[in-house]
Amino acid sequence: MLEEISEYLEKLRSTILSGDSDSAREIAKILKEKNVNPVDVVNNAIKPAMDEMGKKYENLEVFLPELVLAGEAAQEVLEVLLPKEMESSFIKGKVVIGTIYGDIHDIGKNIVAAILRANGYKVIDLGYDVPPRNFVETAKKEGAKIIGMSCLLTPSMFYMRDVITRLIDEGIRDKFYVIIGGAAVYPDWAREIGADGWAKDAERAVQLCDTLLEKGHELPKPVILGEWR
Repeated sequence: MLEEISEYLEKLRSTILSGDSDSAREIAKILKEKNVNPVDVVNNAIKPAMDEMGKKYENLEVFLPELVLAGEAAQEVLEVLLPKEMESSFIKGKVVIGTIYGDIHDIGKNIVAAILRANGYKVIDLGYDVPPRNFVETAKKEGAKIIGMSCLLTPSMFYMRDVITRLIDEGIRDKFYVIIGGAAVYPDWAREIGADGWAKDAERAVQLCDTLLEKGHELPKPVILGEWR
């Protein structure tokens, strides 16, 4: 029995690495039927797969599409294994992410989303050209702690302020950390609009989320990671 479970866990690890969400979901269903502890699945299949994928990405052995698919496969497994009330025990936190209204550039945002997933976050990706209200409503609905906004077009960056204004107007600003990034935005813009953080790139975006969740209430805002230009 233990050998059989080990084989399924190894298959799941390989399936996540290959980015096959359908197969990953089916194996997860089998493991659930066999009453395998979700902790064992996370520690022996999901985490090793995502750690390996993250290293391969850093070493340029795989690229963004593979990283995105692996992250999506891992998330499919968690959705099968975990009831909603247990989810927070297995993920660092939830991040609602998107490219702000008026901007259709999403390559950088996709990289950040993939790297976050590879580092244990559940990411709700709203895509691009996202109206401010969608960030707020989705964060409330999903119980996310972090709202991440990207922007590459200068005319669109002003909509980022609207997200924070909406949170303030609804009296829920202190329930969320708001972080920003992208070619059009810079540290002083984060300060001006009252964001909680700015990160230069995807790796620093993960560090920023980690820092805010661990000790954000203790730190002066915004938290700036990386140098502008």
